[in-house]
Amino acid sequence: MSFKTIDINADVGEGLDNEALLMPHLSSCNIACGGHAGDDKTMTQVVRLAKDHKVKIGAHPSFPDPMNFGRAVMDISAADLYSSLKSQIRGLQQILHSENAQLHHIKPHGALYNLAAKDEKTAKVIIEVVKSIAMPIQLYVPYNSVISKLAEQEKISVTFEAFADRNYEENLSLVSRKKAHAILRENSKILNHILGIIQQEKVTAINGVEVPMKASTFCVHGDTQNALNILEFLTSELPKYDVKIK
Repeated sequence: MSFKTIDINADVGEGLDNEALLMPHLSSCNIACGGHAGDDKTMTQVVRLAKDHKVKIGAHPSFPDPMNFGRAVMDISAADLYSSLKSQIRGLQQILHSENAQLHHIKPHGALYNLAAKDEKTAKVIIEVVKSIAMPIQLYVPYNSVISKLAEQEKISVTFEAFADRNYEENLSLVSRKKAHAILRENSKILNHILGIIQQEKVTAINGVEVPMKASTFCVHGDTQNALNILEFLTSELPKYDVKIK
């Protein structure tokens, strides 16, 4: 029997205090490191939980904009953005060092993630930050995005990510949270959504069109209302379709 192996990640350390419930069902996590949420205390707590559950640890840097939770594009120079992202990741790295843990990946948050998918200037800033880290690091990014192509040119290891609990537009951008049906909440729909990407390498966009898409890590947002229920369901159901979570 041939199994496919995927990673399931969640954005954590964002003030919801639900990490102890989510961690047993994750294989990697993205820890907020001060840009949109998070501080030394929350980062330390989440790092320890991740270690306990053998969950791979990633940095989840953002536009430095806690007021908007990093979900609005910020008017900021490339130099200031680089300094902020570098500082955010360094803060998490210091805690990882003190906890004898390693940084596995970087996944930009919110508006920064979405902008870097299509804007070369923003993507290049993130790539320069990744290049400044003196160890091999994965970059979690959307399939066929500007940042994925630039990162691959720079020999940065890219992991394609899809969102388990979000609908997509035909251009592979996420349906805006301001629109109806942006968020997937029904377990069966989420399972079919993930299986389509894994098995057919396609996602059904919000308008019904099937679009080519690849992903090996799938995000369940920690702030989705039924996140724990979704994760429990996926952990139980995916192995029935020869999909391992690792």
